[in-house]
Amino acid sequence: MKKVSVPSLWLMIILVAFPQISETIYTPSLPDISKALHVSNNAVQLTLSIYFAGFALGVFCWGWLSDIIGRRPAMIWGIVTYGLGSVLCYLASSIELLLLSRFVQAFGASTGSVVTQTILRESVDGHKRHVMFAQISAVIAFTPAIGPLIGGWIDQIFGFRSVFLTLVVMSVGILLCTFITLPETRTNVTTNRINIFAVIKRMIRDSKVMTFGVLIGGTNGILFSYYAEAPFIFIEYFKLSPGVFGFLGIVVAFASVIGAQISKRLLLAYQPEKIIYKGCIVMMGGATILSIVALTGTSANMIYMSLFLIALFILLLGIGIALPNCLSLALVDFQDVIGTAGAIFSLGYYVIVTITIWGMSQLHTGSLLVMPVYFLLLVIVMTVLSRMFIYNNKIKKSA
Repeated sequence: MKKVSVPSLWLMIILVAFPQISETIYTPSLPDISKALHVSNNAVQLTLSIYFAGFALGVFCWGWLSDIIGRRPAMIWGIVTYGLGSVLCYLASSIELLLLSRFVQAFGASTGSVVTQTILRESVDGHKRHVMFAQISAVIAFTPAIGPLIGGWIDQIFGFRSVFLTLVVMSVGILLCTFITLPETRTNVTTNRINIFAVIKRMIRDSKVMTFGVLIGGTNGILFSYYAEAPFIFIEYFKLSPGVFGFLGIVVAFASVIGAQISKRLLLAYQPEKIIYKGCIVMMGGATILSIVALTGTSANMIYMSLFLIALFILLLGIGIALPNCLSLALVDFQDVIGTAGAIFSLGYYVIVTITIWGMSQLHTGSLLVMPVYFLLLVIVMTVLSRMFIYNNKIKKSA
């Protein structure tokens, strides 16, 4: 078998991170976009859920194509599509055109997620793969922070359209970097004969795939639902400027980084499945505290906002602990069809992300209590699923 070429860790981080930056960089601009395009807050929040609808379709298409034309061509053509979508976002003059543009942008950006994960899964094995996913998760945790931080100040100084122009420039840079440095890692040249429906049937019967797919979709849904709701909480309720709001992304970043580092250390003593469950317990604690804070708050003062952020930090810490292990474990039994399986798997969990964000946009009322209670209900479901998976595995091993 041909030796697999492993791209640099930093290139992998860039390719995984840019879709997240594209998702979060304009979130401080949501109130401004709502006013500029004369639409409701609920309508402008749909630009986040439509992003993940395009992302869900994209991960399937690019993952499948990567098995046929190769990882490198799939990555390059996806980035080109992403750049086109970014240009259309910059030019959009109505909410309908912006929604379409965001769909195209996300469809292209999704190649950075699915193809990069495929490259990692086929290049690295076992414990080393768990550690690498934890390392990458720790680093890219800063991308949700970088996005609002950059976008908030660009919007405040130059207006929201300049935020989309920044993404156009970024797409050109990423395309050049990928074209010059990304090697081809695909070794199986016969995967175009794979029966997609047979792979889907096989995946549906795999408890790892189903459980961790829901957990990955749910945790990412919570994270990006926060980005959909947070601008209206902190900019409109707590009266922060877009630029200052951007700094709050540091809370998300540090929570995710610390969580990923805790996850990495726990791998020395616990199985990944148990670490995922522990992460769910931490998430449930954070969501519970967040709900209590939202329920008992009386005024938009600094103390109340600080308590809100502390509870949110605990919730996101739990996500940082659980998520890397879910990503690493989900497809361990599908190495023979990893590109196609990765595409199908990513499609499934990004559908869950899309539905979760859509639910947040539909529930938006301006009340601080809606988001915490919504998160708490989601986390309870994920915790139960995680516990059931561990219990069922014990029964199988003892049988």
